Amino acid sequence: MIRELFSCVLDQAKAKGLLSSERFWVYGTLIRARASHKSFVPKDGAPPPCSGSRGNPEVYFEGQKRTKDTHRSKTDPDAKLATKSAKAGTIPAYMGHVLTENRNGPVVDTRLTQANGTTEREAAIEMLAQLPGEACKTVAADKAYDGEAFVEDCRAIKVRPHVAQNISGRSSRIDQRTTRHPGYKISQFARKLIETVFGAAKLQGILPQVKLRGLAKVELLFTLAATVVNL
Repeated sequence: MIRELFSCVLDQAKAKGLLSSERFWVYGTLIRARASHKSFVPKDGAPPPCSGSRGNPEVYFEGQKRTKDTHRSKTDPDAKLATKSAKAGTIPAYMGHVLTENRNGPVVDTRLTQANGTTEREAAIEMLAQLPGEACKTVAADKAYDGEAFVEDCRAIKVRPHVAQNISGRSSRIDQRTTRHPGYKISQFARKLIETVFGAAKLQGILPQVKLRGLAKVELLFTLAATVVNL
């Protein structure tokens, strides 16, 4: 039902001429899960020692390295420990993805995945591949998408990747064939506006920390948030 509501709102935008069929943005963000750090226990072996009340125990992780490969949350097994940067701490989270039309701003597709390292690019290609029409399209994205696989996959489905260049200790997969065009600079300016979608949903909406557990339920909540932003 939530997906149907999302589609109905998009139909209204299309009827008013607010949807472009050629220019898009893509972006991913961490969605804090309804789980705590202390709920993460080893997948194999004994849980860490704890004390205090059963409802809110003190759990001792000192000397233990916790990763998404070795630990799982007891309260929400679908959530993963993740971080968006090396300077930020990890949080129990999912990864939310949106594809947005870049002239008027409505979200045209959403995905929610577990917070793994490659899901941003994989979800983006999946959403782009399902766009209707045979005409060549462009997609703006930040430097996290500047990878050989993503750039090649975009071109394979007739999408021009207007991706921000990542030149931190490496060479970018985006060269002057793309950056010399005025449309690339416009896309780079416009793509920053996509962050307002998550800003509205997190600061004023229902996504600061989700109240549901499990990938399927949180995905519906994420799509509902995108629907509200579109309205």
